[in-house]
Amino acid sequence: MRHAGTVVRGIDAAGYARGAHQVASPNCDARPRGVDVCLAVIHNISLPPGRFGGDDVRRLFTNTLDTAAHPFFVSLAGVRVSAHFFVRRDGSLVQFVSCNARAWHAGVSAWHGRARCNDYSIGIEVEGTDTEAYEAAQYRTLADLLRALHRRYPLAAAVGHSDVAPGRKTDPGAAFDWGRLARLLGTRLLPRDGEGRLAGSPSSVL
Repeated sequence: MRHAGTVVRGIDAAGYARGAHQVASPNCDARPRGVDVCLAVIHNISLPPGRFGGDDVRRLFTNTLDTAAHPFFVSLAGVRVSAHFFVRRDGSLVQFVSCNARAWHAGVSAWHGRARCNDYSIGIEVEGTDTEAYEAAQYRTLADLLRALHRRYPLAAAVGHSDVAPGRKTDPGAAFDWGRLARLLGTRLLPRDGEGRLAGSPSSVL
């Protein structure tokens, strides 16, 4: 039987998703005082590139990646990054950082003129590439997670890394089906038209 995805039973007051497997990343810090979480940024990741199912994403986010294990990993030496969540190909969900803390996922970024997206966003890494279709279980888990986040925080929009860092980032890529996520989500969190093109603004999507 194929994995149906993780059922996220809400986000608790400490910022942890009930139903997610918890792995603590040291790559985080406090959000600026008084800043609300209002954006979800969806990324993709696979390590090595195009290879799924291993443990190297966890190792990267916990600073334990063996950079001698693969030629690509040399480029990651000394890199300190994380995301709040990682959605595996089977839909299982791993959480690395409390949603109340700032994960280091977006880099140089801005959303509707507001810089430093890490300050006010949730970073969600989906195991995949720009060009390979994502799994049904991943969309189900992602929709469940976004609904739970929306219940806990004043989330206004869910966008791609490419939307907050255009020209620098391309993920989650052309293979990501925004329309499918929108149908599963059943809310107006996704400021896109029916073809997956970015549209609207955070103030108009709820």
